[in-house]
Amino acid sequence: MDKQEIRERVWHAMREEGVARFPGARGRIPNFTGAEQAARQLDSLDFWNEAQVLKCNPDLPQRPVRWLALKEGKTVYMAVPRLTSLQCFVELDPERLGSHAYAASSIKGAFQFGRPVTLSEMRPIDLVVCGAVAVTRSGARLGKGGGYSDLEYALARQAGLLGPDTPIITTVHPVQVVEGITLTSHDIPLDYFVTPEEVVPCTEPPPRPQGIHWDELEDEQISAIPVLGELRANAAGQTGHPSS
Repeated sequence: MDKQEIRERVWHAMREEGVARFPGARGRIPNFTGAEQAARQLDSLDFWNEAQVLKCNPDLPQRPVRWLALKEGKTVYMAVPRLTSLQCFVELDPERLGSHAYAASSIKGAFQFGRPVTLSEMRPIDLVVCGAVAVTRSGARLGKGGGYSDLEYALARQAGLLGPDTPIITTVHPVQVVEGITLTSHDIPLDYFVTPEEVVPCTEPPPRPQGIHWDELEDEQISAIPVLGELRANAAGQTGHPSS
């Protein structure tokens, strides 16, 4: 079964079992019944409690995670959709947000009250929270197909904002736990996933990408993402060609 077939199967199962919330499952990181309970499970993880800075996806099912982080005084970075700006992340600092913190945990509120930042303005990241359509207990993860979570991770890794052992987690409904996901070299794996009922340490997370895989990017992709164009130009200036 290929990746898209797995996505379609999960989206269909979530609809059939009545666990997909607004705005629906198909084509999205699906919002799910119990997302709030899953977020609350994170407080049982030492690395969550120790983390001061998170990179978190902007999708609706992880809003409870962003809100929990902000309530606990953590700074959250959310990527600009499709990375269309050199200020490719939005910083949500609870001290700056004040009474707007809950509103800022939503996508609309984040861009209304957050602070756009470049990679060079970001603080080191202690924890990565990503969205998922499907996960395996071994640590494979499947997104909705755009590849942006993987690219955001690669950008942060290349910029030295996170290291090879920075934990990567997600929250999902049990229906999203599957078998048979095969990852490529640029796909990010999981260390843990959390459902409303359990915290699951992944048994054999695949290797992580160490940075940007330039040879897997089309010129059109690079042109559409300003930060990639800037990094490629810098790399070319230093070495004569972009490194992978």
